[in-house]
Amino acid sequence: MISVLVVEDEEITAEANRLYVERVPGFRVEGVARSGGEALRFVRRRPVDLILLDLYLPDMHGLEVCRALRAAGVLSDVIAVTSARDLSVVRSAVSVGVAQYLLKPFTFASLSEKLTRYAQFRSSVEGSGEVGGQSEVDRALAALRGPGHSPLPKGMASVTLDAVLAELRKAPQGVSAQAAGSAIGISRVTARRYLEHLTDSGVARRVPQYGGVGRPELLYRIV
Repeated sequence: MISVLVVEDEEITAEANRLYVERVPGFRVEGVARSGGEALRFVRRRPVDLILLDLYLPDMHGLEVCRALRAAGVLSDVIAVTSARDLSVVRSAVSVGVAQYLLKPFTFASLSEKLTRYAQFRSSVEGSGEVGGQSEVDRALAALRGPGHSPLPKGMASVTLDAVLAELRKAPQGVSAQAAGSAIGISRVTARRYLEHLTDSGVARRVPQYGGVGRPELLYRIV
């Protein structure tokens, strides 16, 4: 089992990330930290294989956490989970040893793919022997650095999917296709298509809303 520490200051997001990780075979969440300092104290007591690290924490930036980990000799791998889209942050993340970079908001399928590729990478570099040549190194890195997303169904755009997912996260009580569409400027039919895709992917679930006359309104709620 690959041990994981989830580092995220928002309680709802931290719990969602924990549940996502534990749905992926071969991974076990050892703990959840809500700040950089708490994360550093945790890994000094209980080392983990992988840290799922939010970059914007209340006490320090996630990149500072990475630098502190390396300075302390902690060899845990890091997947950065963040809304930061600045390429300078991406470059800095690579320079301090971040193995992968996952943008918020993300689907379970996106995180699952990152974790699966990480597990393949670990499997390819297990042991202490030498590689037979450059091709073996390339294969190991390809497992980690391969394509970062699964193709969307025809006619769907990742930017729209991200926007719909953001509306879901804003409404823990559930959101209708009409409300989601109005919020981001797309039709109810289009919003419902994206919401149904998120439901089929295991990110959301349908919740009938009763109370009015006639058929109940269908809401979608983040899992």
